[in-house]
Amino acid sequence: MTQPLRLGIAGLGTVGIGVVKIIRRQAALLEARTGRPIVITAVSARDASKDRGVPLKGYAWETDPVALAKRDDVDVFVELMGGHEGAAKDAIEAALASGKDVVTANKALLAIHGQALAEQAEAAGRVIRFEAAVAGGIPVINSRTEGVAGNEITRVRGVRNGPCNYILARREATGQGYNVLFDECARLGYLEADPNLDVGGIDAGHKLAILASIAFGTKPAFDDVQLEGIQRIQLEDIRDAADMGYRIKLLGVAQRSARGLEQRMTPCLVPASSPLGQLEGGTNMVVIEADAVEQVVLRGPGAGEGATASAVMGDVCDLARGLRIATFGQPAETLQEAPAAQTGLPAPFYLRMNLLDKPGALAKVAAILGEAGISIDRMRQYGHEEPTAPVLIVTHKCTRATLDEALHALESTDVVDGAPVALRIEEL
Repeated sequence: MTQPLRLGIAGLGTVGIGVVKIIRRQAALLEARTGRPIVITAVSARDASKDRGVPLKGYAWETDPVALAKRDDVDVFVELMGGHEGAAKDAIEAALASGKDVVTANKALLAIHGQALAEQAEAAGRVIRFEAAVAGGIPVINSRTEGVAGNEITRVRGVRNGPCNYILARREATGQGYNVLFDECARLGYLEADPNLDVGGIDAGHKLAILASIAFGTKPAFDDVQLEGIQRIQLEDIRDAADMGYRIKLLGVAQRSARGLEQRMTPCLVPASSPLGQLEGGTNMVVIEADAVEQVVLRGPGAGEGATASAVMGDVCDLARGLRIATFGQPAETLQEAPAAQTGLPAPFYLRMNLLDKPGALAKVAAILGEAGISIDRMRQYGHEEPTAPVLIVTHKCTRATLDEALHALESTDVVDGAPVALRIEEL
């Protein structure tokens, strides 16, 4: 009889329980597709008495994930706890040292410690798989490491944070505030334990660092990612953008240039009619641009129990089949250091500012933009009752550095109330 692939699962939250459900429900299908049974022998979580909605009594229980990682009856250690330090890191290192392969959904750990872990895994002849760490149920890691392996990738971009996309879309549709939508995301199993990881763009930045490493053969460099979350996006920005034919998305872009590796995760305006503009709810989209294939678009659920557990099981099935690929698509020792670079490509920008309602205010704004070499494409002023007037401007293409100079000058005038909001427009 073919030996089963024995799993030890550390972490029985939303994703961990999702994995248990799939294995219990699809045991026969998994065996048929991989050629061997896939079984759970042991699990780890803090509280063994908690009702998690699925029977767990048939599995050995460890309160210490490191002990689970070292068990002799575990072939693959499945880490679903999260966190880039502490128990998760210690347990994965212990698993590799004990001769076990690892499957993880931990994007923070890989973005920050991925190079060291990849080197440890390869030195031990082990494999780290992490499809579930990026873009939920979309098989984007496999697409990079296998599907377009014969291509030189030129750019990677997309929406990779389900909670942020859900929050922005729901705010536009309902006008609800962040706190209410946090609760909705939590009920749906979308949200990280710390909501700031999502809305601050940190979670999506982790994913971008991983994708950039695979795409460009560079060491993961999360500290080099330009990060800006959605906290400053107000309901009026969402509605004003829609009025001008755009939607706001937390957009990640990675590309190499002569200056180095550009990695930015920032809120941007995209045309409402574009594929990215039409994303709703927790849906993610990743666009790969390469020399031979030109463009590949991947779209699917970016968060939640089923989507993420499905990605975990994709990795488990690959290991059951005997597929073994270097952590970031090529040997860790060949990954390069790439200098961080800021994008120098010009783009149009959306500006929202409140002007004091007095003669000459608009003229002063136009003069400051003109002196900086920024021309105005469109401008709108809405009716108001307050002493300040909301004004929207869409610029012609300019660099962010040029725009920042103009914004600094605008803030020092006596006609602009508060700091203007500036968002890049990606013409897809």
